[in-house]
Amino acid sequence: MMLSLDRLIEQALLEDIHTGDITTQAVVPGLRPASARLIAKEALVLAGLFVAQRVFLRINPEVVFNACFAEGALVEKGAVLATVQGNASDLLMAERVSLNLLQRMCGIATLTSRYVQAVSGTKARIVDTRKTTPGLREVEKYAVRVGGGINHRTGLYDGVLIKENHIAASGGIAEAISRARAYIPHTLRIEIETETPQQVEEALAAGADIIMLDNMDCETMQHCVGMINGRALVEASGGVNLDTVRAIAETGVDIISIGALTHSPRAMDISMLLD
Repeated sequence: MMLSLDRLIEQALLEDIHTGDITTQAVVPGLRPASARLIAKEALVLAGLFVAQRVFLRINPEVVFNACFAEGALVEKGAVLATVQGNASDLLMAERVSLNLLQRMCGIATLTSRYVQAVSGTKARIVDTRKTTPGLREVEKYAVRVGGGINHRTGLYDGVLIKENHIAASGGIAEAISRARAYIPHTLRIEIETETPQQVEEALAAGADIIMLDNMDCETMQHCVGMINGRALVEASGGVNLDTVRAIAETGVDIISIGALTHSPRAMDISMLLD
């Protein structure tokens, strides 16, 4: 993860600083020792403080970054998340990129935690999807884990998920599963997307390992869970929000996948203040 993280940080800093921070060069020239605090301006679940640290160290390895909380901590409004010491110009150049990443990761962890709490007491697990920000998938999926969620497949290369377009292109559910089974190693499981009880029956007959119930109402979902009866893992997807997730969990599904965890979390309000 660290190698890809360093590439991400390098690209983000190049995008922001490019040929130089002209404001800082004009206003804060030369060497000026400074210290700063990263402050949570609202309650949040902390994720990505080590990422923020690596941004500062990429600007100058001599910057001193002291974390005040561990990853996954529940942090109250006004808390100091970390202190930073170094040359003022270095701190100012690292500020925006470090906060952008930290705020987004905390937003994902905080939102995920709310979903996890909403299904507490059921067997349902909250998982993410591939609906991530291009270039940020690794850190966004890390933030989901910090929030108590579980990662679905990372990409197209590490899991088989046969969706409606695959079914249409291959000639049907049974044919798609048969082709996938013949192609993949025994270590991989096959998941298939279904939209009706009839498709669930087809998926079971074809030997699917995981059956996704896509955009079904809770009554239909519960019926399908009964049909499957433990012969495959059951994933619910589509139409999931904080108002509906508890009812979906109570249908008996094993997994609830939520694209919103990574495609539309609200960035947490965090600021850096120089002392």
